[in-house]
Amino acid sequence: MKKILLAEDEEHLQDTIKLNLELEGYQVMACNNGDEAIKLAAQQNFHLAVLDVMMPQVDGFEACVQLKKLHPDMPVLFLTARTDGNSRITGLKLADDYLSKPFNLEELILRVKNLLKRYDVPVTTVFTFDEFEINFSSLYIKTKTETITSLSQREWQLLNLLIRKKNLIVSRDEILEKLWSPNENPSSRTIDNYILNFRKIFEANQREPKYIQSIRGVGYKFSI
Repeated sequence: MKKILLAEDEEHLQDTIKLNLELEGYQVMACNNGDEAIKLAAQQNFHLAVLDVMMPQVDGFEACVQLKKLHPDMPVLFLTARTDGNSRITGLKLADDYLSKPFNLEELILRVKNLLKRYDVPVTTVFTFDEFEINFSSLYIKTKTETITSLSQREWQLLNLLIRKKNLIVSRDEILEKLWSPNENPSSRTIDNYILNFRKIFEANQREPKYIQSIRGVGYKFSI
């Protein structure tokens, strides 16, 4: 069953969209603001997000940016009453589709189906290698001796990125671009500290890492 994240602050419209998507056989988790949508996406995986643009706390545009950092392959559909050209251009740059209010529910469902078909990639929640099990849905790592749940949200994001690009070099610039927004200014040591933490978990010899490798002057690589 495909899982859809719906963020819409108009209660009646949220209920209507949720009901109609569920009648189509989708599992829908709904919330009424962008901040809650980001928290839900950090806790579990979705096949698609449907976001209203004008929401309290965090608007749809910023929520989309954060969701794409968490799940780069997840398509996002914007719903908005903004019809000006600049908003539409911004929406199409950030998301995968854009539907203006008021809209026909049948058209919404068709757009959802088309996006899911276009991005029909299975949601990966569990990754295993050697004696390790990493669960990105329940947010834990199992080793031979313990279950680890203490990683920060950004550590989970970085680990997910490295595993998605396993055996490929991921540059520091790409990590900064995908995990931090432009107005943030992380220290160069921040990523290094995350890498050191990963090595404590996965490496038998942290001085000669087998899995979490540093590529001098470029970035990092998760090798298996």
